[in-house]
Amino acid sequence: MELLISTLDSTVRVATPLTLAALAGLFSERSGVVDIGLEGKMLIAAFASAAAAYVTGSPWLGLMAGVAAAVMFSMLHAFVSVTYNGNQLISGMAINTIASGITPVLALAWFQQGGNTPPLPDEARFAEIALPFVDTLRNVPVIGPVYSGLISGHSILVYMTVLIIPLVSWFVFKSRFGLRLRSMGENPHAADTAGISVARVRYIALFWNGVLCGMAGTFLSVYQTGSFIKEMTAGKGYLALAALIFGKWRPVPAMIGCLLFAFADAVQIRLEGVELPFVGAIPSQFIAVIPYVLTVLLLAGFVGRSTAPKAVGIPFVKSR
Repeated sequence: MELLISTLDSTVRVATPLTLAALAGLFSERSGVVDIGLEGKMLIAAFASAAAAYVTGSPWLGLMAGVAAAVMFSMLHAFVSVTYNGNQLISGMAINTIASGITPVLALAWFQQGGNTPPLPDEARFAEIALPFVDTLRNVPVIGPVYSGLISGHSILVYMTVLIIPLVSWFVFKSRFGLRLRSMGENPHAADTAGISVARVRYIALFWNGVLCGMAGTFLSVYQTGSFIKEMTAGKGYLALAALIFGKWRPVPAMIGCLLFAFADAVQIRLEGVELPFVGAIPSQFIAVIPYVLTVLLLAGFVGRSTAPKAVGIPFVKSR
């Protein structure tokens, strides 16, 4: 029971930044803009938030800095892709490359820590929150361990993510703006004919894309790790994009995909050092590729059944 709850607890923690990034990609791609720059936005946000939290001693100011940095990169992507109809894939890769190069350079120039930031003190990190009645219910069979070990004891960012998922689902599929957002990804010319500004809607979508990427990057550095480490995103932006495709560009199925990847990651950690009969210790290289093998298998099994927004990746040129 303890092992199961510990694994599920790790799954929730690992899935949080993946889910935030997948929701960020949902905003972008539902508006018709391909975004493979999720990785770079998360990375620049992780650096900016860790640097700001270290200097100011406040995790909330770190969060604001991380969101601002990710929004800035997201607006750069919008400027290239929406205003000038540039190649969206190249723009996204450029963002990833810039973030990968500039973060260790700035970290080295500002902190002289070999491309990383110094460890954050406890007051500069998001603390784990103990929910009410944890001590009272701790010894209750089944309910106690689940409540105290799985539901309670997470960062405020985890609980915010739980609230953001239904909010994004309502916003995209039930609100008036959500209808306009989805129309941009399906038929922007029809929306333009109806008098809706395609550029404005896509800029708004990419703004929220940046906000969510900023939260994801902040989670990694200001809460999970306690500092910025060079290339700390380690492909999480690409995993989030794979989860979005697996979830057919819908919030809840995308979250389920993120939980699957996170569970594979949690299992991977617990397999290190385990010895099997007649085999011995499992090679660490084999363990490390488990989440990525799962990604390939899921996409191979489901991507053929997923239908992307029809206008995604196609530059919009206003009809005359």
